[in-house]
Amino acid sequence: MAAGDCSIAGTLDVIGDRWTILILRDAFRGVRRFDEIQHDLGIARNVLADRLAKLVDHGILEKRKYQDRPARYEYRLTSKGVDLSPALVALMRWGDKHLAGGDVPTVLIHERCGTALDQTFICWHCDSTVEPTAIRSRPGSSLAS
Repeated sequence: MAAGDCSIAGTLDVIGDRWTILILRDAFRGVRRFDEIQHDLGIARNVLADRLAKLVDHGILEKRKYQDRPARYEYRLTSKGVDLSPALVALMRWGDKHLAGGDVPTVLIHERCGTALDQTFICWHCDSTVEPTAIRSRPGSSLAS
């Protein structure tokens, strides 16, 4: 399979570096302003500016002015950016399981009721939970003849 035919390779081209993932994590946590992101991550300003521009160019973040003099902007997730939530949660869960040594640093909860959330695959046809080892793939519509 050529890299151009792989959605994982294409996604990594857009968001596949450490800083971009951490910027997205901050965006989901409500950290939106350049200086706040820079302070939270300890990232060089030029690197942050580059990553933010790339995320805006790809429609993952939207740049909004919040102050005129001097002009200052915040960066908000678009619907395309919000769609990255399951991927970030999957990375977090993997780190919790394999790197945190049983001391999970963050628990995701349902805002309304406060219950901790799981991340699962559901087959809506069978109305059942599907384990990762029971998932297979087939060519998508762009590859099917």
